[in-house]
Amino acid sequence: MADPNKPRLTDAQKKKNHILSEKKRRDAIRLEFDRLADLVPGMEGQGRSEALLLSATVDFIRHQNDRTKELKEVAKERGFSEEEVDGLLEEAIRTVDARKGEGDASRGSMGSEGGGAGGNGAR
Repeated sequence: MADPNKPRLTDAQKKKNHILSEKKRRDAIRLEFDRLADLVPGMEGQGRSEALLLSATVDFIRHQNDRTKELKEVAKERGFSEEEVDGLLEEAIRTVDARKGEGDASRGSMGSEGGGAGGNGAR
């Protein structure tokens, strides 16, 4: 329950808090768009619209999903089980992440847990 002795915020204080909260939210979104742009080929460090970046990201993920399916089909044709293929893909992701980390250890990385397309066949 609210403390009845605590002074209430004035309208000006409420407005200031709202403005600061909104700025923090926009800054967080901007930072994540910048991180996303670093992951999508051709979008690194460019001035771009968020719509263009999202469109390029969708295209990139679709391409990666298609390529993963192709690689899985080739591996299956060559006698690998689905579990073996998934293990090899995970190992490849860890290797790439480790090498990438060597080059940009000073910057945050999405890593294998956030850098893929989740459970829709990207890995």
